[in-house]
Amino acid sequence: MAKKNKKQALGRGLSALLDDPQNEINSINEISADKVTGNIIDLDLKQIEINPFQPRTNFNEESVLELAESIKTLGIIQPITVRKLDNNTNNKYQLVSGERRLRAARSIKLKTIPTYVRIANDQEILEMALVENIQRRDLDPIEIALSYNRLVEEIKLTQNQLSQRVGKKRSTVANYMRLLKLDPIIQSGIRDGFLSMGHGRALINIEQQEEQLKIYEKIISKGLSVRNTEVLVQKLNLGKENKKKYAKISEVHIDAENELKKYLNSSVFVKFNKKGKGSIIIPFDSNKSLNDLIKKIKRED
Repeated sequence: MAKKNKKQALGRGLSALLDDPQNEINSINEISADKVTGNIIDLDLKQIEINPFQPRTNFNEESVLELAESIKTLGIIQPITVRKLDNNTNNKYQLVSGERRLRAARSIKLKTIPTYVRIANDQEILEMALVENIQRRDLDPIEIALSYNRLVEEIKLTQNQLSQRVGKKRSTVANYMRLLKLDPIIQSGIRDGFLSMGHGRALINIEQQEEQLKIYEKIISKGLSVRNTEVLVQKLNLGKENKKKYAKISEVHIDAENELKKYLNSSVFVKFNKKGKGSIIIPFDSNKSLNDLIKKIKRED
């Protein structure tokens, strides 16, 4: 059974983080029909179900065991947060935040755990789980980017709203989300710690994923720094830009050559370099043909 913990002050939950004062429960008296919701209680671990919306799927077992040892000595300092389920005939509660604490408590076979109970619908639960997940310090950049993306896609937040929710600059949020444009292999490399977010941000500037992977392999094999990677990407993109520019110049010169041939009724050769400089060669086989060319150029009859 749920047992009220009289010595503990009421927690604010995640509503302060979500900037949603309307959902905040400051006193158990606010919900007269429910003596549990809005309070901190010692809740039986058997009554707590895992949150199906939990965005975090990878829990470091070693850190869970370390936390369990700490709990043995000091107890659970920060309560977990749960919500009371609708039509709660089985007296069950669903975890909102604190899964690592819950896992640690179960590993040492605690019977109860300090718990803050609140009201929230499925969308609010997902939002709270995602935001709580983002605040963790041990998340890798891809996990953060995926959480940001879910808040945008599933909760329908704009990037401005998202930046306010998570307390980050809009540009920071955008930089994380751009990482999801990388090839999945590179995303895995970031998650596994083979390269940093800085490497990833440099690689985003390469449009073709095949070329992204080529640079990624060089980063791994040669141990390239972020700065080395940025220089490599700049050189690659500069080479592409020059090729595009040269192709554009070539097209202009070929068109000019064809126009001159048609107008002069003579062979014409346009020579040019990558900078766009060049010369026009008009061959002739007699003085008469030369004079005819001059008249056409001068537009004389």
